[in-house]
Amino acid sequence: MTVPDTMDAVAQADLVRRGEASPRELVEAAIERIEATDPQVNAVTHRRYEQAFAEADGVRGDGPFAGVPTLVKALNDSRGDPANLGSAWVARHGRVAREDALINRRLREAGFVVVGQTSTPEFGLVSVSESHVHGVTRNPWRTDLTSGGSSGGASAAVAAGMVPVAQGGDGGGSIRMPAAFCHLIGLKPSVGRVSAGPGRPDRWGHSVPAVVTRTVRDTAAVLDAVSGGAPGDRGGPAPLPPDGLASTVGRDPGRLRIGVLAHAPDHAPQVVRPVREAVLDTARILERLGHEVEDAHPESMLDPMCLAAFFDALSVTAVQTVEALIAELGEQPGPDDLDAVTWFWVRRGREITGVELADALAWQGRLRADMANWWQDFDLLLSPVFATPPKPVGWPWEEADGLQRSVDVLTFTAPFNTTGQPAIAVPATLTESGEPIGIQLAAAYGREDLLVAVAAQLEAERPWAALRPPVFAY
Repeated sequence: MTVPDTMDAVAQADLVRRGEASPRELVEAAIERIEATDPQVNAVTHRRYEQAFAEADGVRGDGPFAGVPTLVKALNDSRGDPANLGSAWVARHGRVAREDALINRRLREAGFVVVGQTSTPEFGLVSVSESHVHGVTRNPWRTDLTSGGSSGGASAAVAAGMVPVAQGGDGGGSIRMPAAFCHLIGLKPSVGRVSAGPGRPDRWGHSVPAVVTRTVRDTAAVLDAVSGGAPGDRGGPAPLPPDGLASTVGRDPGRLRIGVLAHAPDHAPQVVRPVREAVLDTARILERLGHEVEDAHPESMLDPMCLAAFFDALSVTAVQTVEALIAELGEQPGPDDLDAVTWFWVRRGREITGVELADALAWQGRLRADMANWWQDFDLLLSPVFATPPKPVGWPWEEADGLQRSVDVLTFTAPFNTTGQPAIAVPATLTESGEPIGIQLAAAYGREDLLVAVAAQLEAERPWAALRPPVFAY
């Protein structure tokens, strides 16, 4: 059958439950869409069609997404599939995943059928999805633009209509940025909401697995399905609403107090006019919906140390990742084996002393306290996701200080990885030249319910899911 391109994951699952489509038919439709659109964007790096058909034929009907096809990010292990982590060095060793990452297992338990893997930069270390092993992933809205990173393959795939939902992860903005660049929804849950896995070391410190979608109800329903801790976790946020996060879609959140931040500090890339106008236009919509909106933000979020401490910690985790792979693969990589940004971070991480790392972590602790205090008086913060519309492919490597620029762009996203707070990117507008712009809403720790409720209000005002990019399956 032909699955209408208006159908999100919730609707596709309903087709299966009503007996109007089989899981195999949904998988066949997804494969047709991948083959029709991926040559133009290069989002799918590994196809597992035969395994997907076998899994579809064995799907039970009790999962909330029974039979719905999805794609998973190449940074998250999928049993029996390549586990190269976006690295040509790792791929050369033929590394294969021995088991599913917990997020992928939970997606399968919810009924999703994995049809392939999506592109990512090497070890997810940069804000574009470009690498020596995966090549360049392009944006379905304009193929001369990047789809962002590190979940740029996931976002390009969903934006092009290949699948309704794709798995990603957010360690500094890696779901929110590509979602904004591709006119999608990307919710970074509270740290601890979705476990990384039993006893698994979180070398990113505050990286959270999640998904990108086209509809708020898909975002909420998938989070309901995959949330929960695992042995070895250090605890997590308060439970989701008793009737599920999906129940907050369409529910009036009441009158909220919302701060607005539409500028960047002097040390960071400045917010360009189209992005600033998108933020302010969203503020006007929220005010019209009955919320109390004012120009206010946590001052510490714009402190130069916010990104400096984040990236000191990040560079050390990059070294941990590479050292673990050296022990596993039995080979020491040289500069030519790793992408430039990876080598940059490994070199930087090896130069940082233990005292310097301790100082960075201590500063992050103070940031968490300062941010929590601000949220005592406010419910949400509205801001840009990124200071500009999507950058051209090849950015930032074509600029003289490109490596540093690749880390200076996370002014609005990385602080919430440090604090562990939830934050969501939702579409705002398209520029006259077809560039998507998204905005970000951030809530207090554990308050994904407010983000989903307000995102649904904005979705009703701006029905973005009806818009289609030039590269789309149908």
